[in-house]
Amino acid sequence: EVQLVESGGGLVEAGGSLRLSCATSGFNSGDFVIGWFRQAPGKRREGVSSISMSDGSTKYRAPAKGRFTISRDNADNTVYLQMNSLKPEDTAVYYCAAVHVRNGLGIQTWQYDYWGQGTQVTVSS
Repeated sequence: EVQLVESGGGLVEAGGSLRLSCATSGFNSGDFVIGWFRQAPGKRREGVSSISMSDGSTKYRAPAKGRFTISRDNADNTVYLQMNSLKPEDTAVYYCAAVHVRNGLGIQTWQYDYWGQGTQVTVSS
């Protein structure tokens, strides 16, 4: 059974940092791309970043560039999202998701097959 479990969310002041984790199991993660997404209240879920577990290539959407860093630990089948210089507009539930690597590094929600339950990130002003 494919499982993705997010952790690391919490409450942080603007300008602070958080590191989210996505622990994967139940599939050969080396064949997959893992993406991070977020959904703020009343808004659509949007892609943040993605990483290929096989070669480590990455992709970022504009709000994440320069502030967020995605990385992987293949030994632990875990993907991380280091978030720095957080802003109140980063407040959202953050999800990780998986899709087979043949589908590329895209970070559109419709491209992904497996999803975690999410972790709340709240940034206070």
